[in-house]
Amino acid sequence: MDLGLKGRVALVLGGGGGLGSGIAKSLAAEGASVAVADIDKATAEATVSEITGAGGTATAMAWDLSDLGAVDANVTAVESALGPVDILVAITGGPPPGTASGQSTETWRKFFDSMIVSVMSISDRVLPGMRSRGWGRIITSTSSGVVAPIPNLGISNALRLTLVGWSKTVAAEVGKDGVTCNVVMPGRIATGRITFLDEKKAEREGRSVEEVRADSLAMIPMGRYGDPAEYADMVTFLASDRAGYITGSQIRIDGGYIPSI
Repeated sequence: MDLGLKGRVALVLGGGGGLGSGIAKSLAAEGASVAVADIDKATAEATVSEITGAGGTATAMAWDLSDLGAVDANVTAVESALGPVDILVAITGGPPPGTASGQSTETWRKFFDSMIVSVMSISDRVLPGMRSRGWGRIITSTSSGVVAPIPNLGISNALRLTLVGWSKTVAAEVGKDGVTCNVVMPGRIATGRITFLDEKKAEREGRSVEEVRADSLAMIPMGRYGDPAEYADMVTFLASDRAGYITGSQIRIDGGYIPSI
């Protein structure tokens, strides 16, 4: 199946992490040129090295999503290196574990800017070009916590849900221009973030990581954590020509983990 991604330009935020790196490599394998952005440029460069080593086209850049003033300059740099952005994949990383109650106003503002306003600002920067060309994709990676709140991830549960409402609203605004907006929700995907959360839960509960992991696996009908490549390939499909009639959707990639309908 030809996904129609040859010649497209993709910007992957958080592209040095487990999910982002997988997505960048999957998009590049289908012929897209990929800007891999991450706060840790070394991890972005590692992803780019894998892409170029496989014959793909990619560039790495340092991008601190909390620096909202850098949005225009960073997007301009992508345009200069690869061309106008056709596909935006937004992964903003996760806040530290903790309760929803008792957080300071400064904490809420800090993560609202870096996790939420950053996505909105970058989207607003690239959307006019997408609409004028009659084609574009905005794909936002959130969390299973937007459907079933995850204990001790209060900040993430509360803030990421904002992106669901925002994406659904934007989808209605830009659909006639050939631009789609969708949200993808990971379950337990085998990344460094999940390892970190398992370790923190084990520490908090005075148990071994193996016990915590076993409990998680027991809640997943498929009996395993997901492979980042499985998540990445769904995102790549949503970015493709073949997914042109999918918009305003929230898609679970979770092995059946999320308990609600």
